[in-house]
Amino acid sequence: MGPHPAVAAIRLAVRRVLHDLLTEHRTTAALPHAPSHEPPPPPLVLVACSGGADSMALASALAFESPKLGIRAGGVTVDHGLQPGSDVRAAEVVLRLRELGLDPVDSVAVTVGRAGGPEAAARDARYAALDTAAERHGAAAVLLGHTRDDQAETVLLGLARGSGIRSLSGMAAVSGAGGRYRRPFLELDRQTARKACMVQSLPVWDDPHNVDPAYTRSRLRHEGLPALEKALGKGVVEALARTAQLSRDDADALDSWAIQAEATVRDAAGLLECVKLYALPPAVRRRILRRAAIAAGAPAGSLFARHIEEVDRLITGWRGQGAINLPGKVVARRQGGRLVIRQG
Repeated sequence: MGPHPAVAAIRLAVRRVLHDLLTEHRTTAALPHAPSHEPPPPPLVLVACSGGADSMALASALAFESPKLGIRAGGVTVDHGLQPGSDVRAAEVVLRLRELGLDPVDSVAVTVGRAGGPEAAARDARYAALDTAAERHGAAAVLLGHTRDDQAETVLLGLARGSGIRSLSGMAAVSGAGGRYRRPFLELDRQTARKACMVQSLPVWDDPHNVDPAYTRSRLRHEGLPALEKALGKGVVEALARTAQLSRDDADALDSWAIQAEATVRDAAGLLECVKLYALPPAVRRRILRRAAIAAGAPAGSLFARHIEEVDRLITGWRGQGAINLPGKVVARRQGGRLVIRQG
């Protein structure tokens, strides 16, 4: 008798990701610049685990699948220090991961700042800790337990911010430097992960922040999405996740177009020519402006659609207006038919 359907689904999702990683690892090892002809050591894959149902299901699937492929598997849990007893919770997660057979397993304590609000600050601290752990152990990848439900929530949050098609793209299956982060569960719902934990008798920790109405994502999860499903019927989550993939395909195509077009709208000195920018489709032109602002020192995370729209008006609605101040002390101004974007 085979495993429960929920367990089979999560294992299949993880197996596919591990196959991809193993193929990438072998391809890299076969390159001419490889240092020796010795067979490459098996890659190490870490799972980021909070102790919740999604990440525990992911950890159990990784522990089951990795030995079959000769892949080393470890784990890391991040103690955000935002709740009493968080260090005890982190120690329990470490114990559970080791009981699954994962090694190495780390618990990393972080200090959460305030920049961007509590959710963004916690996320930034978490990813910084995961990056450090991956680099310390030389891990080929870090697996994240984001599900289709998380993807739907991310799309709605992007829609509410009015940040454009890239925000509607949600989370990528592969992201981070060198494709470090992998999300095997983006096509699985949250309930599948919870069911897999239940039938395997895996202990699960439910983060109280996930039901705290003080947090935007929590309100969206427990109030916003249920209201949408009540008004529009079932299938909203699936539709939003599908929208994310379609938006990502479109955004990738437009980004590629913008990269190619950028070389054609600069003069011999490398300055952007307003007439040539004006001739481009708005979606392409604004991507070029965003890239230029970031290159000048504007932090990508603080550069919003409204900033780019203001800069765009220097091209499309020029009436002699003054310079536009952007995050990172970057200034955009129009001078002699050229758009100059630089710090100060």
